[in-house]
Amino acid sequence: MKTPQEYSIKQYDFNPEVIRQLDNSEVPEEFWPVVYLLKEKNKKNAAAYVGETIDIKTRLITHLNHPEKKKLQEAYLISSSQFNKSATLDIEANCIRYLSGDGMYKLLNGNLGLVHHNYYQKKELYDGIFQSVWEEFRSIGIAKHTLKQIDNSDLFKYSPYKSLNAAQTKSLILILESLLDDQYKSSVIEGCAGSGKTVLAVFLFKLLHTAAEDFNFRALGPEDKRIIELVQQIKQKLPRPEMALVIPMDSFRATVQTIFRHVEGLRADMVVGPADLRKNHYDIVVVDEAHRLRRRSNLGNYFGVFDKISEELGFDKDKDDELDWVLKRSDRSILFYDEFQSVKPSDVPQEKFDLLKNRKTTKTDFLYSQFRVKGGLMYVRFIDALLNCGRIPGQEKVRFRKYDFLLFQDLSQMIEHIRKKDGEEELARVVAGYAWPWPSKKNKKAYDINIGQLKLRWNSVKRNWIHSANAINEVGCIHTVQGYDLNYTGIIFGNEISYDKGKGEIIIKQNNYYDRNGKHGVKDPRQLKAFIINIYKTLMLRGIKGTYIYVCDEALREYFAQHIPLHNEIVPNETGTNEQMIPYVNSVPLYNLKAAAGSFSRQQLVSEDATWIFAGQQNGLRISKDHFACKVEGESMNKKIPNGAICLFRKYTGGTRNGEVVLVAHSDIQDADFGSNYTVKEYVSEKQYNADGTWEHERVLLKPCSTNPSFRDIVLEGSELSRLEVIGIFERVLYSQKCP
Repeated sequence: MKTPQEYSIKQYDFNPEVIRQLDNSEVPEEFWPVVYLLKEKNKKNAAAYVGETIDIKTRLITHLNHPEKKKLQEAYLISSSQFNKSATLDIEANCIRYLSGDGMYKLLNGNLGLVHHNYYQKKELYDGIFQSVWEEFRSIGIAKHTLKQIDNSDLFKYSPYKSLNAAQTKSLILILESLLDDQYKSSVIEGCAGSGKTVLAVFLFKLLHTAAEDFNFRALGPEDKRIIELVQQIKQKLPRPEMALVIPMDSFRATVQTIFRHVEGLRADMVVGPADLRKNHYDIVVVDEAHRLRRRSNLGNYFGVFDKISEELGFDKDKDDELDWVLKRSDRSILFYDEFQSVKPSDVPQEKFDLLKNRKTTKTDFLYSQFRVKGGLMYVRFIDALLNCGRIPGQEKVRFRKYDFLLFQDLSQMIEHIRKKDGEEELARVVAGYAWPWPSKKNKKAYDINIGQLKLRWNSVKRNWIHSANAINEVGCIHTVQGYDLNYTGIIFGNEISYDKGKGEIIIKQNNYYDRNGKHGVKDPRQLKAFIINIYKTLMLRGIKGTYIYVCDEALREYFAQHIPLHNEIVPNETGTNEQMIPYVNSVPLYNLKAAAGSFSRQQLVSEDATWIFAGQQNGLRISKDHFACKVEGESMNKKIPNGAICLFRKYTGGTRNGEVVLVAHSDIQDADFGSNYTVKEYVSEKQYNADGTWEHERVLLKPCSTNPSFRDIVLEGSELSRLEVIGIFERVLYSQKCP
């Protein structure tokens, strides 16, 4: 594939001699933007720094005089004739984010002022340049993991090198202001699962442990400048603040400790459990997942430790709780809280947090955004209405354009679907409500969950289960996934939750609920119902890209089926008619393929899994078994195919393709191990005729047809042509899905 050389990476030893070398080498002209990386070499968890400048020589001289950066030993300069200021700020920010998530370095960069914005040709050109830069980083040993692997890692997801959204920035400023105002002792930041509470907590820690000169002042906006002012005032007040991040759940605490271990200025021992508060008094205590702080109820083996610490701290063990420990052992406390993620009677009750929020010494705020699930706030509102029976009977089933949400009637199909997703995108897991006992905890050969002919086991490990070797063959529970992200979640609703058709409400069957510590001592059935509803709501907010559901109880399954699309259900006829859909007569399979109408950069495979979609018989079109549909995304064909349209294709079986719009696959040499890359373009063949009258392809052009002139032809020549496969011929746009 012929593409111009879009960038170059040049390596230098980082010492005073580098300035002379730059004078004698081909470096970008003065005032042309460059991205650079400085790093230690041949060292585990090496220090590194990423920057961007229009004056590389002056910038390197400055770094050579810096007490920490002058210790770095290698310099890498990334330049391109196509760079502009927006592009280099974006590539700099991506290098910082992904090098931090790669786990090879402790970055010396600050975490404020990272750019995350759209600009001209970002998707069409510069995203591809960064992907190529990253692959070159890997080839020369600067980076280890692929971008996809990093995207799936906790180190990346909870990294402090994030761009905060408006709601998070507002909460951050509120927290910083409260730390400076002596009349406030506590801040309570509320938000549902996926609203960015953990990211904000980690961001705050890094912010307060970064030197002012390491912030990216070039990219600071008005809110960022206000944050810098507040941070400087806090550092004058508390030059070396004693801080702790309290995380009640053991497994998630260990994950965040690993993150802190890889961040310059932070330490793993800053992340503690509630019991560790007895060891020190802190200037600032931050509590993530504060809804999981405990009281003296159903504590199991923790009773003895709880009683001892309560006595040491001067508390009445029967009246006080871990929230009281936090308030006593800190001058200032910051609590990230969600009442709808309280799942056990041992959790500090909502009423206790309400009392804290109503104090004159407490500031409160709410995070309304949804970062995790791509269904967004509309999905969050839907599941809240579904689980609280707030949807109108007969209301149309909900469908999300960017979120895969399906109800399965066959559990084996759901499990197979999850395994397929895990093979394609990783981090797909099956989880369930606690509706089965756990015999395999003691007998590793025993099965725990028996549904029809299927025999399944609960999670075999408690810590970091989602990343454990056998997780794909097991079933996780709320205690193994709360706080974590998945790409896809398959949820088994057990027989402890049902639906009363007469009352039109969800009901709980207590005898089918096997979490002893989750129900012992709960006398009010409404409270147990609230815990179980919260469990399933929390599970339904784990999947970033999709959630699949199987329901054991028949009445609940019928209720869910009224509101959730079924797996393999035909997509409704857009025309609104009630015409029955007949496969390959008036409907075609809709493959799980998003054909990117932009470039070969996306690696996407046609899935055998397909729903059916109405195609009609307009304009004399006869549907055959050669027809299929798929969604086409992108703007490079927008004169013929709108972005996001669902299009009808005919399988290519031979004949001329010249001048046709085609769906093609091309196996890029560098990415052959990952499978074919798909695109939709107009096919133009340039032939070379031989003396004997035969001909052969000289080259093939895959041409865009767009209102945006920046899209370029994809040119295939020589041996590249042998790896080109025409999958289908475009026939027409069926429709764009009208989904939320």
